[in-house]
Amino acid sequence: MIMDANLMTGGVAPDAILALVEGRHGDPFSILGPHRGPDGEMLVRAFLPGAVGVSILDRGSRAELAVARLLHPAGLFEATLPESARYLLQITWPDAVQRTEDPYGFGAQLGDLDLHLISQGTHYNLTQALAAVPTTVDGVEGVRFAVWAPNAQRVSVTGDFNAWDGRRHPMRLRQPAGVWELFIPRLTPGDRYKYEIVDRHGNILPQKADPVARSAEAAPSTASIIASAAPHRWHDEDWMRRQREAKRDDGPISVYEVHVGSWLRNLKDGNRSLDWIELSQRLIPYVREMGFTHIELMPIMEHPFGGSWGYQPLGLFAPTGRYGTPEDFAYFVDRCHSNGIGVILDWVPAHFPTDIWGMARFDGTALYEHEDPREGFHKDWNTLIYNLGRNEVKGFLIASALEWLEHYHVDGLRVDAVASMLYRDYSRAAGEWIPNQYGGRENLEAIEFFKHLNSIIHDRCPHAFTVAEESTAFPGVTKPPEEGGLGFDYKWNMGWMHDSLHYMEEDPAYRKYHHGSMTFSMVYAYTERFMLPLSHDEVVHGKGSLLAKMPGDAWQKRANLRAYFGFMWGHPGKKLLFMGCEIGQTSEWNHDASVHWDLIDDPGHGGLQRLVRDLNLIYVHHPALQFGDVHPEGFEWAVVDDAANSVIGMLRYDSERRVTALIVSNFTPVPRFGYRIGVPFGGTWKAILNTDADVYGGANSHVGDVTAEDIEAHGRPASVAVDLPALSTVMFLHDAR
Repeated sequence: MIMDANLMTGGVAPDAILALVEGRHGDPFSILGPHRGPDGEMLVRAFLPGAVGVSILDRGSRAELAVARLLHPAGLFEATLPESARYLLQITWPDAVQRTEDPYGFGAQLGDLDLHLISQGTHYNLTQALAAVPTTVDGVEGVRFAVWAPNAQRVSVTGDFNAWDGRRHPMRLRQPAGVWELFIPRLTPGDRYKYEIVDRHGNILPQKADPVARSAEAAPSTASIIASAAPHRWHDEDWMRRQREAKRDDGPISVYEVHVGSWLRNLKDGNRSLDWIELSQRLIPYVREMGFTHIELMPIMEHPFGGSWGYQPLGLFAPTGRYGTPEDFAYFVDRCHSNGIGVILDWVPAHFPTDIWGMARFDGTALYEHEDPREGFHKDWNTLIYNLGRNEVKGFLIASALEWLEHYHVDGLRVDAVASMLYRDYSRAAGEWIPNQYGGRENLEAIEFFKHLNSIIHDRCPHAFTVAEESTAFPGVTKPPEEGGLGFDYKWNMGWMHDSLHYMEEDPAYRKYHHGSMTFSMVYAYTERFMLPLSHDEVVHGKGSLLAKMPGDAWQKRANLRAYFGFMWGHPGKKLLFMGCEIGQTSEWNHDASVHWDLIDDPGHGGLQRLVRDLNLIYVHHPALQFGDVHPEGFEWAVVDDAANSVIGMLRYDSERRVTALIVSNFTPVPRFGYRIGVPFGGTWKAILNTDADVYGGANSHVGDVTAEDIEAHGRPASVAVDLPALSTVMFLHDAR
């Protein structure tokens, strides 16, 4: 007697069953879960490799409805149910019995609007659609997984809950968005997971971490973690309201740049880094005492290699597990705000590493990156470049930015490596790059991406601002998109940094030949809204510390650095200083060690730290030192052409031109007594800072208040005679109110 093979397998074709048990089937819902049998009966099928037996229970009463029969020895079971029964699977394993709802008993999870927005690249709440989202479906608690992998033949969720077996939880494909989804009952936050993907050619890829995961294991582990859906209980309502209402351009911004892992290490506990809770107790009070307005954190998105300092991230939605949980990071931000400190994050949309468990050829194709290495590979960093020509990739990056600003209340993003994104020939020789559609070198997709990114951020997050690390003369970086610009709020002034450091590295005897290096920045100072950065980039890769760049003996090095800091805080532009520079660290930064805090026991280094604190307090307290940061009417040269004496003087005005600051730097070891400087107003000019004061480790040369005389100087009818200590910057204030 010959039997129909379909009848032997519950109406399912044998080749389909074989594809399922071998992990090749791309539509598991066509076989698993509840189905009509050949005679119209209600059948339930479950694929449970390794199970000894399966019973079907009533979900309400837990009464047994049926005992499943084995359709395939690999673990495919089938049972006949009463009509419309709400059921549980009771699974007998060799060493346990498990009761759970059937993942294949639930319908499609994502709505058509979600799928449409993902395809269009405009689903900006991406962690609510993709990733692992704890949710309740039909009264059942569990986790909905969703991942974009349009070219995959099959995608499965794997984890501890299924022994990392990719055959156990294959997902449903939602066309045409290319999104795979599955609701798995009874999973909870904290469970680990990855995706197992079979490419279009039938190859099983290395299991992949979730690109949109909101939590991840700390390196060297690589799994994603189901994050809690419970919102953080914020206490920063007043702070957020003030930031939304603030006129940021006219106010002070002084940024303390921090590498979280090496600011302070616990030597008594294996030289480990502090976690977010400990940093809340140590870093936040320090930054507040030092007078900085913001902390800028080098990338804290999950990244595999600590030596990249976070600049090669693979978890653009997940705070790194190195320092605690996502909830701990939210607590840290909340505590910063409670202490009047803003938080800026370094954010990297330029590139990502090639780790096989990450986004590289995610579904077997160049999905997030370009296929052609002339567009898609950075030889400098051995990283892959995001394909900004794909809507889904642009949406992924914009959603990441918004995740930090909205979910974590972060106040700003400093966007890394902007120049590498703007130019197709960045660090490429002839023949190694592809021109744009007009034959030019500009990356038109990146330009449009930045315009769109900044427009969305300013619309949705009025409390926040963006900063570009852009090292070229690309026009309009901080001009609004509607005026043809990229829309950033600020741009790092790399030219000022390079020129001024070059000048300071010169022996004072030769500085007169490089005078223009300290004055040239004002030629273009108002072409963009600038931030003056003395960042980590200047104290790594053999460049030595900031203090080590200064000429002379140890005392002279500190005097030069004090004068330089005074000049920097007097110069137009928001301020940024990397950790350790404020105490005059003598060696360059090491990401595996702490800042050398023991140096502050030395009066010279402790004095330098006190100077930075006082510069911040003066800057924050006096609008005359703020208004000219972005408004040209707030600045004038007082002395610009005295190269022979290496003296530079600046005048800074408040918005009403009623309060004026005079900043004068003497960059030689020769004191200048009675140095006459033209000023715009008569009366008393009050001395408010002398970098040579003994409290800062200086020689304690006296600099007192001065009174303007009716003696013409520098084209002004009045002038003051000031004493300029050697290697110093002095500040005076005139108040006409």
